[in-house]
Amino acid sequence: MRHSNGIRRAALATTAVTAVAAAVTGILPGTAMAASTPTSTPPPACPASALQVSAWQAVHRPVGTGTGAAVVQFTNVSRKTCVLKGHPTVAGAGNGSPAHNTPLKVTPTGRAATVTVRPHGKAWVKLTFVQVQGEADGYCVSGKAPVTYPTMVIGLPHSGKHQVALNDGVWAECDNKVTVTPVSAVKPS
Repeated sequence: MRHSNGIRRAALATTAVTAVAAAVTGILPGTAMAASTPTSTPPPACPASALQVSAWQAVHRPVGTGTGAAVVQFTNVSRKTCVLKGHPTVAGAGNGSPAHNTPLKVTPTGRAATVTVRPHGKAWVKLTFVQVQGEADGYCVSGKAPVTYPTMVIGLPHSGKHQVALNDGVWAECDNKVTVTPVSAVKPS
């Protein structure tokens, strides 16, 4: 009898611990516990109104006398985190108006990934043009005439089109072609 009383007390103690654990967790003995995973909604795409856009000539660009390559910076000026993704569209703004623009043939490079941009955060793309050669008015190797634009219209998927001037000159290019990187959290040179 003495041995069975010890077993009975151990069984009662185990039952009491199980009952307390069930009361604390809200799980009844014998029921399966569902895995709980927090669900968070990813930030939305940055609206055009959330972005301030600036551009400058890239440090590393093709040899020539035109723009060659430019870095375009997107700054989140809103109070909310948002995301950018994809390769930009590029058009030269004729007469300084986005409505009268000349779309350039875009060749995307690299793989697009989602870039999260916090308030005051930045993301970048790099544009590389067919370079203008020579002095004065310059020339294009293809034989076509070089083109200059006071501003370019840079479009991002789901984030609008943005008219931007270079902070250090005008946009000069040949053949209306541009190679573009996807939006990146790393500033290109």
